[in-house]
Amino acid sequence: MRVIISAGGTGGHIYPALSIIKKIKEKEKNSEFLYIGTLDRMEHEIIPKEGIPYFGIEISGLSKNIGKTLKSLKSLRKSIKIVKNKILEFNPDIVIGVGGYVTFPVIYSAKKLGYKTFIHEQNSIPGKSNKILVKYADKIAVSLPGSLKYFPKEKATFTGNPRSSEVITAKSLNKSTLGFSKNKKLVLIVMGSQGSMTINEELRKIIKKFKNKEYEVLIITGNNYYKDFKNLETNNVKIVPFLNNMLNVLKICDLIVTRAGASTISEITAIGLPSILVPSPYVANNHQFYNAMELVDAKASILLEEKDFNDKNLLEKIDLVLNDEKLYNEMHTNALKLGQPSSTEKIYQLIKELVGNGNGKDNQ
Repeated sequence: MRVIISAGGTGGHIYPALSIIKKIKEKEKNSEFLYIGTLDRMEHEIIPKEGIPYFGIEISGLSKNIGKTLKSLKSLRKSIKIVKNKILEFNPDIVIGVGGYVTFPVIYSAKKLGYKTFIHEQNSIPGKSNKILVKYADKIAVSLPGSLKYFPKEKATFTGNPRSSEVITAKSLNKSTLGFSKNKKLVLIVMGSQGSMTINEELRKIIKKFKNKEYEVLIITGNNYYKDFKNLETNNVKIVPFLNNMLNVLKICDLIVTRAGASTISEITAIGLPSILVPSPYVANNHQFYNAMELVDAKASILLEEKDFNDKNLLEKIDLVLNDEKLYNEMHTNALKLGQPSSTEKIYQLIKELVGNGNGKDNQ
């Protein structure tokens, strides 16, 4: 299979795209890929390191500033012309978009040229690009069942997020390698790969209040904030700036306090990890709040909004979950019901169906 795939801007788009690539490679070893991303965002560094052919285009998202918007539209027109030539040159069987504004010229151009197109939506509320790309996509996969209502029934399928499959196959660590006791419960507190200034300010005040708790705590601050936590570790609180083996760490946790990004939601539901979700209020369409509410409504998680994040509320909620065995087991079971551990397999089957035996072009 020859595949062009595009995703950009954040790990929430890029890592699911990598999971899809991994599954296609597993199924069809001779597959060839071309990844189209931006020239200046995360994918520009991550993808080439994975050994995947990469093509960067100059493009930016729309802005409320008229000058910036005009500049964005000019670069969009230019990128569409460039992308069309690249698609014709590569001649894929299918073109896949996994989120971010960079996907718009790629999916739009592919459809205009008559190629099969597939998009994946990670969040509960579709992003701007995917809202526009609905009419240019042959098939649409969604991470959360609540997203289905935004798309045509004949096009959309609930597959879950590709990251679900990754966490299932990740190996559990030995707690002692991180300095924790195998006999105590472990709470992980992490606010995304970059961390959160607001939450970290509160955490610095809260750390000493974990001292007499029966459980242990691992705090991941984000590289930019780690220096502010110097010398704050206690006998049952470990603090690190970042962990490369996050999926392995999730497997040994009893509870996670975290943001409600799409990849995080998919990972914790895949393994049924009870959670206290603190949605970021700084994202487009407040989509993390709606992601979180899908779990809260399913009784798989407890909501703690950033404006209410303080020592009293956090400690009360952690104690509530860890000390009530019935509640904990219910949250675990309900999270598993939302999980889609075979997400990449479902996505691969949809792609395979779409590609069929053709050369990637629609009969139009």
